[in-house]
Amino acid sequence: MQKNEILIIYGNTPAEMAAKIAEAADLARLIGDRKKRIGLKPNLVVSRPASEGATTHPEIAAGLVAYLKKNGFNNIVILEGAWVGDSATRAFSACGYSGFARAGVKLVDTQRDSYETVDCKGIKIDICKTARKIDFMINLPVLKGHCQTRLTCALKNQKGVISDSEKRRFHGLGLHRPIAHLNTEVRNDFILVDGICGDLDFEEGGNPVFGGRLFAARDPVLCDAFAASLIGYNISEIPYIGLAEKLGIGVSGPVAVRELNKNSAAPPPPKPTGKVRQLAGFIKEENACSACYAGLVYALSRLGRNEQSRLGEICIGQGFKGKKGKTGVGLCTAAFTASCPGCPPTGTQVLEFLRCKN
Repeated sequence: MQKNEILIIYGNTPAEMAAKIAEAADLARLIGDRKKRIGLKPNLVVSRPASEGATTHPEIAAGLVAYLKKNGFNNIVILEGAWVGDSATRAFSACGYSGFARAGVKLVDTQRDSYETVDCKGIKIDICKTARKIDFMINLPVLKGHCQTRLTCALKNQKGVISDSEKRRFHGLGLHRPIAHLNTEVRNDFILVDGICGDLDFEEGGNPVFGGRLFAARDPVLCDAFAASLIGYNISEIPYIGLAEKLGIGVSGPVAVRELNKNSAAPPPPKPTGKVRQLAGFIKEENACSACYAGLVYALSRLGRNEQSRLGEICIGQGFKGKKGKTGVGLCTAAFTASCPGCPPTGTQVLEFLRCKN
């Protein structure tokens, strides 16, 4: 498989599709030495099954593990850290990954790992030591939307190898720039994107849209540029892609697409509904963490239009620490007249808070 290629396979049998795309990419040759320590990095941001559109199907990892073992690779690690407020250890169980440990694959919750500070081309970032020891990283992101960055795919998925404190700091730095810089040091040797049924609006899932495809890449910038185009975004709308390209992590094009099969039943690439953008009109956000922001968006989505309009502006984010205001969500707005406590509060807690305000 060439660096400028995207391989696509259609269907709804993730394990079989993953093995076939690995064969087509000649993944064993790309890895080389059978003694290498191979990391699989899924997206297990929350403890919810893949059918809800937020997390990587475990069958994809299973198909790759079977392929790797068949080709003589046995030093395999699955590593991930959930978002702030959840636990990757809990997600391994809820998302169907617990069985890998019985098959001799080590599961590493990076939130419980130790970290080392690494200079990522101008930004020092604490990266988990397990990720630093990986010889060949296979990134397994979900093609899905994000309430702040619009898209999360290969580049953003690597946030799972940093500490919770760094995740908060990323949001304080504006999210896009640190995501790009992180990828100057975190490996992206092979990327296999789960495009089976991602939620194209919410990172935490709940509104899955059937896409019926997996696609593979070797360049994370090319991968994310292609992913953005699939769901109707220009890369200029997702700044971390262009920033990563400027840092020399990869190129956004041109791309050579190779389809491994033809499936007339496969739907056209789905598009986001725009619901998040509409709800964002009620929010004043300054450096909010994803879990906190997503909880507020979820809560607003559950309210009727009349309830939404009566609330007025709702403030959220680290930029409001110590400041006064009317209505806020999260610990950072504790000084406000009315504030929903929690770091982060759950979507249900925010919903109850907003309904009390009405």
